[in-house]
Amino acid sequence: MNDKLQKIDDRLMKALAEWSAQYAEDLKSDDSVAEGTLFSEKGRMIDFFKQGYNGPLPMEAIDKVLTELFFGIVNSIRPIRVAYLGPEGTFSSIACTTIFGTSVNTLSQKTIPDVFREVESGDAAFGVVPIENSTEGAVTYTLDELIETDLSIIAEQYVRISYSVLSQSEDISSIKKIYSHPQPLGQCKGWIRTNVPGAEIISVDSTTTAAEEARKDKTAAAIAAHVAAEIYGLNVLATRVEDIRQNYTRFFVIGRMANRTTGNDKTSIVCAVKDKPAALVKLLQPFADAGINMTKIESRPDKKKMWEYNFFIDFIGHRDEVKIQQALEHMREETVFLKILGSYPVGK
Repeated sequence: MNDKLQKIDDRLMKALAEWSAQYAEDLKSDDSVAEGTLFSEKGRMIDFFKQGYNGPLPMEAIDKVLTELFFGIVNSIRPIRVAYLGPEGTFSSIACTTIFGTSVNTLSQKTIPDVFREVESGDAAFGVVPIENSTEGAVTYTLDELIETDLSIIAEQYVRISYSVLSQSEDISSIKKIYSHPQPLGQCKGWIRTNVPGAEIISVDSTTTAAEEARKDKTAAAIAAHVAAEIYGLNVLATRVEDIRQNYTRFFVIGRMANRTTGNDKTSIVCAVKDKPAALVKLLQPFADAGINMTKIESRPDKKKMWEYNFFIDFIGHRDEVKIQQALEHMREETVFLKILGSYPVGK
């Protein structure tokens, strides 16, 4: 290493030590950690850095570095436990790491309801659950839990879904069996048909189970997340084998506290309309009148009332904004019930 780089490293280390110490002090004196506004503060910090950064690193790398720094500092003040839909190596675990970095304590759960119970009980401060996929649609277990829980949505994260072929073998021509969950098998059927047309296709309950099976048999391969190769000690025979490249899953972070407004927020609600003509049109009219951008509407059968439906709606804005509050008041006049699920910074 030359002298110039050494001097830059020295300045960087001193600046990082000073910055982290000051940031920790500010967080201790503020109520951010206690009041659950971590994601607003994290977003503010990352946006501030990005505005002044003009170096060669891609913004995705900057996001990762700053996420590690932020939650590393927060975790040093108050250890954080995060429940997620496991096991390790799934896209839910990838989402958890993307959102929180690697310094927090993670709690793998077997089911989506288990994630909610961990947070409701206080065993975890936050939970990470999938809410929808760009090709497969809504995750109904999460929708059902959101109706019943007192928890709030406090953040969202979009994760690109990309699959790799993993095996003990180093030669794809030796593969006789392909293991995976039915969903990725369906999403990768074009690649399978072209590259391993004679392989036996075996459905299992998760991509991590597929990786475990591939570890037992050198003629077997798993279609799973790339990170599973390191976890299960497998070779990567192929990457990005999904037929549709623009495949994303949206995840929610759930918690017991509400967020402050950031100026770039989204709100999620669930409601049921009254049984009368043009009910849905009247429900949505306040959005148009107030110029509020609705980004999603999803219907879900009411599990307690036959042939009735709940509507899940996302729109731009924060529940504390005056025009949002006014629109929601008008909407309540057209509903049997209306529940605000949370306001949170717009995700990426």
